[in-house]
Amino acid sequence: MGKMGERVRAALADDSALVLGAALEAPSHPALGSELAPGVKLGADLAAALANADIALAFATPAATLALVRAAAERALPCVVGTTGLGAEQQRELEALAKRSALLVGANFSVAVNVLQHLTREAARLLPAEDYDAEIVEMHHVSKVDAPSGTALELASAVEQGRGAGRGRVLAREGHTGPRPRGAIGIQTLRGGDNPGEHTVMFVGRGERMELVHRAATRDHFAHGAVRGAKWLLGKPPGLYGMAEVLGLA
Repeated sequence: MGKMGERVRAALADDSALVLGAALEAPSHPALGSELAPGVKLGADLAAALANADIALAFATPAATLALVRAAAERALPCVVGTTGLGAEQQRELEALAKRSALLVGANFSVAVNVLQHLTREAARLLPAEDYDAEIVEMHHVSKVDAPSGTALELASAVEQGRGAGRGRVLAREGHTGPRPRGAIGIQTLRGGDNPGEHTVMFVGRGERMELVHRAATRDHFAHGAVRGAKWLLGKPPGLYGMAEVLGLA
């Protein structure tokens, strides 16, 4: 019943290949019991929901997401995971669970954002750290609880992959910071209003700057990308997959 859950349900309603089979929420949610689609009532029983599913999509808190993926792994049920803010230990657990069921994990399921990551990797390969400083700026709505965004962190990883190594990340600047560390990636976070998400990757050289930018106006493309990924994941063997595989960018 969150913002992404609502848009995923709308995307499923527009899709001819998949239908909503079950809907989960927290046990205290006031809408429990309401009918969200013909024959589908909002519930809190994880086992009952998975019994009616061929694939699960999770946009939730890290703890709730891991509970769902653990239960799905018991049934070898594939899962699409769009939850962000996962800690290192939680990431490792997802990797372990992917040995038992197919998992498509991503901080951002927008097709355009995943192309942005691909272009960022290529730009970083062609614009060396010795000549071009990499800076990432992200902006989201006031309700977002994790910072930097998962997409910004993935863009930073794309820069590191393109350059073949990571030389540190700078998440904040204040006071007498001294010169910019050579090769570091700066990531700055902005929050305001109802912004669904903006990401700008800058490669700054002497006398020139190149920018790669993605601006989201709605959450619909995130949801449609997740549904597209779900259709791709059905029938895949256990493993950890990303949207790069879905789009043929891997």
